[in-house]
Amino acid sequence: MARRYRHPAALAASALMAGAAGPALAQSSVTIYGLMDLGLVREFGAAIGPATKVSSGMSNGSRLGIKGVEPLGGGWDALFLLESGIQLDDGSIGQGGVVFGRQAYAGLRSPLGTLTVGGQYTPHFDTMVMVDPFGTGTAGDAKNLIPSSGDATTRMTNTIKLATAAWRGLTAELVYAPGEIGGNDSAGRQFGGAVTYLAGPLNLRLGYHYRNSDTPTLQRSSARNTLLAATYQFTHIKAHLAWGIDKGVGSSILRNAGNPYGYASAPGPSEDSTDLLVGLSAARGAHTFMASFIHKDEKTARNQDAAQVALGHRYALSRRTDTYAVVSHISNRRGASYTVGHASDVGNSSRVYSVGVRHLF
Repeated sequence: MARRYRHPAALAASALMAGAAGPALAQSSVTIYGLMDLGLVREFGAAIGPATKVSSGMSNGSRLGIKGVEPLGGGWDALFLLESGIQLDDGSIGQGGVVFGRQAYAGLRSPLGTLTVGGQYTPHFDTMVMVDPFGTGTAGDAKNLIPSSGDATTRMTNTIKLATAAWRGLTAELVYAPGEIGGNDSAGRQFGGAVTYLAGPLNLRLGYHYRNSDTPTLQRSSARNTLLAATYQFTHIKAHLAWGIDKGVGSSILRNAGNPYGYASAPGPSEDSTDLLVGLSAARGAHTFMASFIHKDEKTARNQDAAQVALGHRYALSRRTDTYAVVSHISNRRGASYTVGHASDVGNSSRVYSVGVRHLF
């Protein structure tokens, strides 16, 4: 049998490369993960009348992701994450028209904290996730009234994020994203942060987000969102409480600005409001019960307040699969136009019944 000849220098180079790369590759880990969520929605209250929809990502946005970690020694790690939204009802891929629009970042982790750069969630939004009994999903989604969807308080692109390691129950996060507008360093820039205190059954978190709304040709001030949130775990019941303050242009954008209630003129978003959330969740065996009340107090002369009441039940079929049923109703006052949506849909109506199934892998 013929044998292929390799020059001794090539053999030596191959051995050296294998020796250098082998340990690093053996220590690295890359994981493919996902969440598939699909259900049935029945909407009431829109001007066009009732509607029934098959909807993807109601409890959580359906997604497919890749993440990896490489230990670098001395307690340091290199890490990355790429996450794409998936619409199971029609098979389309992407979040907001971007393939990896959910998250896309890389960074370094040390014993003192983590630094990541790319597209990421804001600390303000993570505060919302922590306090909402419905986890900012299903028809009980707190984002229906408290700003965190349809605007930049949910995700930031071009973001530098620093998160500290825990110290005596305290952690902190800081984020910054330049507007990347030539000749105007302030236009479009964003920054924010959060401080969390975790002590036994108490979880207390303060989140803040700032977004400059100026453009090269239009000066529109800024949006400032502050959210103070707390949960307390009793034996079987968890109490949820949050207070939010929203100031400035773009601080409380309507999830659905398409005038779903057929008003003569489309309502505008609030530029000055406060938000109150009170909720409960209770877990017993495979069952979890959820309830929340949210009130938006509009401070402008229009005084377009709104309130949402939601009830829900989740049943765990296994560690990775569960079903859920949720009903939610919004009462709009004086021409307000808030809609009942869910994690992946802005909604069209004031009352929704929904059932669905969620699977993680």
